[in-house]
Amino acid sequence: MPDSPSSPAPYEGAITDVAGIEVGHFSDTRRPTGCTVILARDGAVAGVDVRGAAPGTRETDLLAPGNFVQHIHAVMLAGGSAWGLAAADGATRWLEEHGIGLDVRYGTLPIIPAAVLFDLPVGDARIRPDAAAGYAACEAASSAAPAEGNVGAGSGALVGKLFGVHRAMKGGIGTASVKVNGVTVGALIACNALGDVIDPDTGRVVAGARTEDGKSLLDTRRALLRGHLPTPLLAGTNTTLGVVATDAVLTKVQANRLATAAHDGLARAINPVHTMSDGDTLFALATGRVPLQGDAPGMTVLSALAAEVVARATLRAVRAARSVRTAEAYFPSAADLA
Repeated sequence: MPDSPSSPAPYEGAITDVAGIEVGHFSDTRRPTGCTVILARDGAVAGVDVRGAAPGTRETDLLAPGNFVQHIHAVMLAGGSAWGLAAADGATRWLEEHGIGLDVRYGTLPIIPAAVLFDLPVGDARIRPDAAAGYAACEAASSAAPAEGNVGAGSGALVGKLFGVHRAMKGGIGTASVKVNGVTVGALIACNALGDVIDPDTGRVVAGARTEDGKSLLDTRRALLRGHLPTPLLAGTNTTLGVVATDAVLTKVQANRLATAAHDGLARAINPVHTMSDGDTLFALATGRVPLQGDAPGMTVLSALAAEVVARATLRAVRAARSVRTAEAYFPSAADLA
C-alpha cells in the first residue's frame, strides 16, 4: 500500500553520509527557533545559488568562482531573520578555538557563510538565535545522522502562508543522501516556504495552506489557478535554506553549478517557490574525498543527484515536523492534518 501523506518516509540517508561533513543543531527552549551548523573541519570547496528575492545572507560573495577564498569551514543556517546572522559569530569563535580555519599569519580565520529564514510569527519574536546559539550548535556537531523536524533552523519553520499565516502548517528540517558508483551526495533542508510542499513522486500536497476552516489542505497551485487572491505579504517572511554536499572533488565553478542544479529539487517539492517573499538559498560543499575518474559520476549525474536529495530532504522536513501551538495560533503538522 502506498504511503499516505502522514506516513513517515523511510530513512533515506543523511548529509553526514558525506565523508568530512558534520551537523549540529541548537534548538531554543523558550520559543520555536534555533540554528544548524554544517561543519567541514578540513575545509570544503563551496558554491551558492540564491534564488529567492528576499535573502538574508552573510559571506556569499566570496563563493563566486573568481574570488580568492577556495575553501570554507562551515555553513550556518538560522531562524530569527537578519538577527539570526549573529549565530555565525558564535560558530566563528568555536572554530577558531579548535584551530579550524584559514591561516592568515595573525590567527586562524574560519570562513563561515550563513543564511537565515523568517520564523518570527511563532512565539516571542524577541527571542532569536545569537552567537551563543551558534557556538552551542558547533558543540553539538557530529557525523551522526542529524535530527529532523522541529529542531535547529527548522524549529520555527512554517509552510503554506500564501493565504495568511493563520492557515499555515508546520515546516521543519530534513536530510537525505544517495550514493552512486562510490560518490555520495547529501542534502540538509530547512523548509520555511511560502508555498506548499509536494511529494514529487505522487504530485500530492503533503503540507501547506489549509482551507479556511483549517481542517484540510487547500492546494495553493489549484487555488491560484481558480483565481483565489493571496493575502498581502511582508517581503522576506519565508525562505527555504539548505546545503547539498558531496565527497567528490569539485572546483569552485562546479560547486556553484551544483548549487544551481540543486534548486531543481526545491522546484519539484515546493509550489510556488523562489517567490518575492522567499529568500531561498542553497549552498554546495565538496569535501574532495573521491576523485571524479573512471566510472565515478560526472557533473551531469551529480547535478541530477543533488536535485534528487534536495527534493527528498524537503519532503522529509515536513513529514518529520510536529505541530506547534502558541498563544496566538496553532500550526498542525502533515501527520496531524492527515
